[in-house]
Amino acid sequence: MSIRPFTLAITTEQLDDLDRRLRSSRLPDTLAADSWDDGTDVSFLARLLDYWSNHYDWRIHEQRINRLPQFLAEIDGEEIHFLHQRGIGPKTMPLIITHGWPGSFLEMERLLALLTDPAKYGGHASDAFDVVVPSLPGYGCSPAPTKAGISSKQIASLWASLMGELGYDRFGAQGGDIGAGVSMWLARNYGPNLIGAHLNYIPGSFRPALEGGRDALSEEEQDFLNRSSQFAATEGAYAALHGTKPQTLAFALSDSPAGLAAWIIEKFHSWVDHPNDLEQVVSFDALISDIALYWFSGSIQATLRLYKENRLNPLVFEANERVEAPLGVALFPKELPMPPRSWVERVFHVHRWEHMERGGHFAALEQPEILAEEIRAFFRPLRR
Repeated sequence: MSIRPFTLAITTEQLDDLDRRLRSSRLPDTLAADSWDDGTDVSFLARLLDYWSNHYDWRIHEQRINRLPQFLAEIDGEEIHFLHQRGIGPKTMPLIITHGWPGSFLEMERLLALLTDPAKYGGHASDAFDVVVPSLPGYGCSPAPTKAGISSKQIASLWASLMGELGYDRFGAQGGDIGAGVSMWLARNYGPNLIGAHLNYIPGSFRPALEGGRDALSEEEQDFLNRSSQFAATEGAYAALHGTKPQTLAFALSDSPAGLAAWIIEKFHSWVDHPNDLEQVVSFDALISDIALYWFSGSIQATLRLYKENRLNPLVFEANERVEAPLGVALFPKELPMPPRSWVERVFHVHRWEHMERGGHFAALEQPEILAEEIRAFFRPLRR
């Protein structure tokens, strides 16, 4: 495996092309310009596109991003971009954190400092981590996979190889969204290497074996399945499309930055815990930087297709299968449907199950201080 430093460098030609496309954006007709009922609010998107064209400066953000410790590794024929920040403390713990869709490694920018140098932010140096934040294949600065079949299961294998190459024989894992699935696969398939896994989401693809059939479901578990079905019926069109015909959507998102922004922003608006004003929690600069990474990567199809790969290789467990690696779960109030503890304990050894005061699906971006303290609390008794 080869590991080398990485610097993000978008060309002037790419920026000029983006600017032309933004200025020639054609927005759709709508029955209500200030409503999210049918999808992305047209007025909101128009304001964001105006800001992107006339006020957002990519070069300033590129310089900021390049102050992060970035690297590229070649693992089993795949190139993986990752951040690697060593902690400041007497005995740091290795921790790999995985993002999801439509996020990126930039979600972890503030979390990175809180975990690697907790004493600087009011914590204890004994809680410091060595943090690795990879970009999922095809996301951000990781090139698209070179072959089909790269699901969260295979990504977990890539992560285990990466951590071994970095000198970490045992490590912790953390993640939300797709990153939660990757972390659960790490716990399932690399238990001896895993100190523990901490999640701020339980992926919908996770299915324990129902010994005794559906009659064995508790009332809470049945309620969870009902809520999940309702979510799929009313909010799940994106996942169904990603998981079945991702390439068709990719034509539009690869050609139009306005379309890409609309597709991504609708999820931030729906899933972030905000007082009916997304900008109070996530700034236009943060939103656009994330969208721009997807645009400049040129591999939007790969990001969508990961849903299809995960549908074909779901996180389904056999009867009597158990995962012994300690598991911790942080439940944020604006999260997508989450199961009760009993559902997860059918397979996993749950050490910690905590309800957070505020926050949504993008916990590291929305509430990094709350998430950082919860991660420290989960791993504290697991340190040796």
